[in-house]
Amino acid sequence: NLTGCRALHVDGHQPDAALHYARLCREDGILTSLDGGGLRTNTHELLEFIDVAIVAERLCEQMDKTPEQMLDYLKSRGCRVGGVTMGERGTVWYDEAGVVHRLPALPVPRERVIDTNGAGDVFHGAYIYSYLAHPDQGWKNHFEFARAASTYKVQKLGNEAGLPTLADIEAVKREFRVGA
Repeated sequence: NLTGCRALHVDGHQPDAALHYARLCREDGILTSLDGGGLRTNTHELLEFIDVAIVAERLCEQMDKTPEQMLDYLKSRGCRVGGVTMGERGTVWYDEAGVVHRLPALPVPRERVIDTNGAGDVFHGAYIYSYLAHPDQGWKNHFEFARAASTYKVQKLGNEAGLPTLADIEAVKREFRVGA
């Protein structure tokens, strides 16, 4: 029962469930999102039912594609919005019109980067939160919000300590003069 569901975010770890629910959500007009951290048995088929696919550079390596080639691949699978996260080199992504954008990482001094484990998960959770909280905003805003959230995360040790509050995200934006 998907009553009240506004978004589905999957990572493909449970292939049958991911495919089943992505298909149902797509049919019901519910946003579907994929965290493509690595190649799974159903990646190619699953992408057919994904609206927003943000994949890790690791997936590019596993599929022998450059980030730009991966964007083309995601478009060919029908993903409305797609992107590749590249750690300290930022994110390359395309919008609903197919226009490619580059979102540079925020310039965190190297000595303040403590733990990057989980930064991608924070990025994904943050853009989904931003989409749900502000559906009137575009993906550029959602990804900028997610970038600030993951920037907070890399400066904290452990996943729980790295989960930012809204105030933490605003503080990161101020510190790094996001939007200035």
